[in-house]
Amino acid sequence: MATAVPASVITVVGVGADGWDGLAPTAREALLGAATVLGGPRQLELLPPEVTAARVAWPSPLRPAVPGLLAEHGDRRLCVLASGDPMFHGIGRALAETVGAERLHVLPHPSSVAYACARLGWPQEDTEVVSAVGRPLANLNAALSDGRRLLVLSAGAGTPAEVAALLTGRGFGASRLRVLEQLGGGRERVLDGTAADWPHPAADPLNIVAVECAGPRAQLVPGLPDDAYEHDGQLTKRHVRAATLAALAPAAGELLWDIGGGSGSIAVEWLRAHRSCRAVSVERDAVRADRIRRNADTLGVPRLEVVTGRAPDALAGLPVPDAVFIGGGLTAPGLLQACWDALPAGGRLVANTVTLESEALLTEWYRRHGGELVKLAVAHAVPVGGFTGWRQAMPVTQWSAVKTSEAGRAGVEEEQ
Repeated sequence: MATAVPASVITVVGVGADGWDGLAPTAREALLGAATVLGGPRQLELLPPEVTAARVAWPSPLRPAVPGLLAEHGDRRLCVLASGDPMFHGIGRALAETVGAERLHVLPHPSSVAYACARLGWPQEDTEVVSAVGRPLANLNAALSDGRRLLVLSAGAGTPAEVAALLTGRGFGASRLRVLEQLGGGRERVLDGTAADWPHPAADPLNIVAVECAGPRAQLVPGLPDDAYEHDGQLTKRHVRAATLAALAPAAGELLWDIGGGSGSIAVEWLRAHRSCRAVSVERDAVRADRIRRNADTLGVPRLEVVTGRAPDALAGLPVPDAVFIGGGLTAPGLLQACWDALPAGGRLVANTVTLESEALLTEWYRRHGGELVKLAVAHAVPVGGFTGWRQAMPVTQWSAVKTSEAGRAGVEEEQ
């Protein structure tokens, strides 16, 4: 016998393309006893007449409406319908963040990813999943690499063709695509082809796209080739960039302020470290700010927030950072102090410069706060007549420090 669920608890029922017939007895019992059922129009249509609850369709956009609808209907026995597994790229996350996980009773159904891997014979733990539902398709760019297997959660009938176009534009036209429609239902179908000559302009709206990548290999660690970026010369070069990311030490879920973004390379590679990393790039030049956005899309991190403005004024109102990188404008009055003040205890600050004036400033901050002060010198082998010699790039002075306490900040303020 099923355990009784208190009326104050919201039951979240995962449902597949097989509808009512595919639900477990516990899920059916919850729906039959509900006073109100929230769900998408397609999901609500799957319910039989025996479910007498009031049926309320989610509006669009969905996320802003969640708190109000839960408050309106939460005093009665409420069920929420979700596609597949509610806690895997589903409505379950929004519900848990709104009312708390303790008020949810989740009854999952196999997800479309589980079905797809079963049909394809792909190990689920080795398969990358990218969602195009309510998210930019440019996120897919970060997952592309030769030989990789991907599943794209579609936003609708046109997503497979959009995926094919993106792959072709990124040099992955030879990739095999399979579109799996109505998984788990009576109208299952698979569309097959390659990205470059994808023959299906539209698919069933309920689909998932399987991609077997055939194209360039992708580098995982920081220090992407310089030509991966669109830039006007304002770019932290590859070897210095790798050293800078090592000093910044990104961790999952952390937020970076990238001051003087230039081409956005530091923020982009911070975000590529983990899908939960966040970053804000501050750039005073509007043309460069647009270029940063394009680089973020191209390299698969469209979530990069770009603020057009001059620091430190442009920093007002930004969320508290876990790390700050200053790549330009170090001598702007108050900039270094504003960035240091914004950091919590344990936050990291890394600043790079090639000028003597800024180097003197970093040397003084190193004297006060410790950390590491290093000079990064890179030379490249180039032809010298019929021989080969070294061409030295401008050396970069880098100061990095961890803010250990509020007392350190006060010490600087007293000396100024």
